[in-house]
Amino acid sequence: MASRLLWASRAASYLRISPFHRGFSSVVKDLKYADTHEWAKIDGTSATIGITDHAQDHLGDVVYVELPAVGVAVEQGKCFGAVESVKATSDINSPVSGEVVEVNTDLDGSPGLVNGSPYDKGWIMKVQMKNPGELNNLMDSEQYVKFCEEEDAKH
Repeated sequence: MASRLLWASRAASYLRISPFHRGFSSVVKDLKYADTHEWAKIDGTSATIGITDHAQDHLGDVVYVELPAVGVAVEQGKCFGAVESVKATSDINSPVSGEVVEVNTDLDGSPGLVNGSPYDKGWIMKVQMKNPGELNNLMDSEQYVKFCEEEDAKH
């Protein structure tokens, strides 16, 4: 058994993959994370927002994304839309307060982008932030990884 594990870890290191399942998916370093599994990519006073890889992994195949309207106000920690998957419908909360300046209309025809590219093509909305100080209420990537590990250990 030990020799098989050693072989697997050598093969994994050769292939540059982790031989041990971490229990959750990828986390991007330069983003901010909410404890409800949304991410925010900050660019000045603008934030691009989506759901995390961890969230989409737990949801399963996304079949519909309810987008907010451009121009509406969103509040940190409050619901602005929903993601419907084959398993369930989940509210999406905004990690920051501000005004919606753009939504990802590609999700109307291709909601699966949330699954296949949660941090890139599967973004949901862009917000002009009202209070950048709210970013202090969010987690960085290391804190979010720890949060996910602790949350998964409970289930």
